[in-house]
Amino acid sequence: MSLEKLADLIYPDINKTIEDYIKMYPKRNLKEGAKVTRYAPSPTGFQHIGGVFSALIDERLAVQSGGVFYLRIEDTDQKREVEGAVEDTISTMHNFGLNFHEGMTGKDTSKGDYGPYRQSERAEIYKTFAKHLILKGLAYPCFCNADELNALREKQIAEKITPGYYGEYAHCRNLSTEEAIEKIERGESYILRLKSPGNSDNKVVLQDLIKGEVVFPENNQDIVLIKGDGLPTYHFAHVVDDYLMKTTHVIRGEEWLSSAPIHLQLFEVLGFEPPKYAHTPTIMKQDEGSKRKLSKRKDPEAAVSYYREVGYPVQSVIEYLLNIINSGFETWRAENPFADSYDFEIALDKMSKSGALFDLVKLSDVSKDVISRMKATEVYEKYTEWAKEFDPQMYELVTANESMAKEIFNIDREGPKPRKDYAKWMDVREKIFYFFDELFYKETVDQIELPKNVDMEEAKRIIAAYAEAYNFDADKDTWFEELKAVGEQLGYTANRKEFKANPENFKGMIADVAAVVRAALTHRANTPDLYTIMHVMGEEKVRDRFAKF
Repeated sequence: MSLEKLADLIYPDINKTIEDYIKMYPKRNLKEGAKVTRYAPSPTGFQHIGGVFSALIDERLAVQSGGVFYLRIEDTDQKREVEGAVEDTISTMHNFGLNFHEGMTGKDTSKGDYGPYRQSERAEIYKTFAKHLILKGLAYPCFCNADELNALREKQIAEKITPGYYGEYAHCRNLSTEEAIEKIERGESYILRLKSPGNSDNKVVLQDLIKGEVVFPENNQDIVLIKGDGLPTYHFAHVVDDYLMKTTHVIRGEEWLSSAPIHLQLFEVLGFEPPKYAHTPTIMKQDEGSKRKLSKRKDPEAAVSYYREVGYPVQSVIEYLLNIINSGFETWRAENPFADSYDFEIALDKMSKSGALFDLVKLSDVSKDVISRMKATEVYEKYTEWAKEFDPQMYELVTANESMAKEIFNIDREGPKPRKDYAKWMDVREKIFYFFDELFYKETVDQIELPKNVDMEEAKRIIAAYAEAYNFDADKDTWFEELKAVGEQLGYTANRKEFKANPENFKGMIADVAAVVRAALTHRANTPDLYTIMHVMGEEKVRDRFAKF
């Protein structure tokens, strides 16, 4: 009777039972093997790449099995909530094609039958489950203040005892129900703790879907269930929610692995079957020869906003993350160059068990492949969409010359080995600036890349001679023969063997002549096919460039 009195004193307005909620959240009507996963961020900051990595696994597992992927906002730590973080999460997920079947759709809106999908709106549910544990003698009020808990911890550390609130160190654990009631009636502050039935000498086994069998000591800590503000801790809330929402698979970072014994114990004391857990490897970065965790503070690429700002296509980031999730993706992509990346089935047991290395060089390689598979019109659309926000000058130039821009983006694109000039949209300006007089003539003489053995005076002589012979209407073979003839007249040779045997007899190779023509038109030594560039520019611009050179 006294436990009922205690429970009613703590939760006088809670009239429902956990059985009522179990009826309200029935078993989902899904096919055999369908997975129910959730992305459950705290709105304490803006999205980082690790969140997209985790959500991508959740989304793929659910969709590939014909299941449900939902968004739950875990906002029980309200002091740390950042304004706009929920909306940022939702827009980020949509931008990456990670569309939820259920969950939050805006700051205050949601869809689905298993909500509310914001934990701060589920307070009554947590109180009902907490009241249930009090009635079973598995939860109790703790009146220890922060100073007392700090003193306890310092004493335990000094005596080399495992720190924590458990066993003989759990001072409020053995208060009689009457003493607890008396303290509450006196107005003393308290939190609610689990009365752990665990013994650290016993072992608990977790069959982790990535790491395999992991063995821990059983949890014996009387963890906090409900904080002083009446809201639950992560430990308690996620167990209640994952059970009611019928989550089948919890995918989360390996930093939560050590909490698994607590969570398994909570499912056990509530009498619920736990979901399957998969703890993903921490995303690491190579830094001065050693690996470290990718840092939100130190590494710009940790923030999702970075990829939009520098212009990595969303698909490039997705494909790179799929490659981290399962290294077999790279082989699959090589065998299926034009398949939708979502046709690739991810497998948790094929994930790396240790830290996943995030490498921007590798991302750029993947992105070059992704962009090289796009049609010129798609490159134009995606580039101008990016440039409108991040490079307004290029946006104006490219959109004012739409037809030419599409020709530029189509250079060497349609063949079996398309060029891979761009890893991100920020690269485009440097690669195509020379098509636009507004940018080209801003360059100084020292930015012109000439062959090593050709000085500026000789370059001018070559261009003067070539400009006279140049025929815009010649086909590619004729064009090259004409270029070669000019070069030979000026003392250059097309015969590499002769040049190597008697270099003193020649000024250089015909390739040097072509390089000078390239430099006069583009200022660069490395560009796509010169003949094609000249035809995209048009005869008037080519002749103007020769004259001004």
